[in-house]
Amino acid sequence: MLEEARWYVIHTYSGYENKVADTIITAVENRHLNHLIHEVKIPTETVIEIADGKEKKIERKLFPCYVLIKMIMTDDSWYIVRNIRGVTGFVGPGTKPIPLKDEEVARFGIETETVEIKNSFDVGDSVKIVHGAFEGFIGKVQSIDLSTRTAKIVVSMMGRDSVVDMDLKDIDNI
Repeated sequence: MLEEARWYVIHTYSGYENKVADTIITAVENRHLNHLIHEVKIPTETVIEIADGKEKKIERKLFPCYVLIKMIMTDDSWYIVRNIRGVTGFVGPGTKPIPLKDEEVARFGIETETVEIKNSFDVGDSVKIVHGAFEGFIGKVQSIDLSTRTAKIVVSMMGRDSVVDMDLKDIDNI
């Protein structure tokens, strides 16, 4: 009986993380090794940089030169991963890879894909527009789209209600 799949850390040459991950995924598909190698991840974080008044999202590697792999450690799976171009070895003493502990997996957030964006208002709330062409206007939140970080705001102009799309950073609670 095979053991349970665990997370291991692979060390790579600098800048080879994506190539190594892609090569492992291709090898798993071509050799039908889905039962041994389950997942390959490069832990990243999205950082928003603001320069010249414009937001720019940058994907930054949390652990440069490292790739995480969830696999069942056998001689075959070890050999395949270890011999991928760009892999310098598994993290562990000597040639024996050491799996991550459950606490480490939880702390690194490896198995969670949830990205939480917090805002201080909900649909139906009155908000003040603090930036842009409608700065100073008061409106009511009609909908919120966390994936694009925008909200539809109903604003009254010249006696008529108009719906405007606003970045979440451009509106604030009253």
